[in-house]
Amino acid sequence: MNRFALVGLLVAGSAAIALPVSAKPLNYDLPEETATLKPGPNLDVVQGNCGACHSSDYIQTQPRGPKFKKDFWQAEVTKMIKVYGAPIKEEDVPKIVDYLSVTY
Repeated sequence: MNRFALVGLLVAGSAAIALPVSAKPLNYDLPEETATLKPGPNLDVVQGNCGACHSSDYIQTQPRGPKFKKDFWQAEVTKMIKVYGAPIKEEDVPKIVDYLSVTY
């Protein structure tokens, strides 16, 4: 029975390899920005790093208030780097955290 399963997998794998692939590029229009980030120190660093993946709208919808300050934003930026692979330079992390904790 294992022999038949192996033969079946080989046949299925061969068929999958032989199938033609006709992928076309996907084009879509992004919605217009409806928000802008507040002015403040390191705004350019936040726009350059966070804005590569997130809209200003998304950043502004994040939780606010006293418990969502420096520790919260530090954890968020660390998550973006470690979990999602955000290419944020180590020296930019404190600048981003400071901007977000003071401005939002």
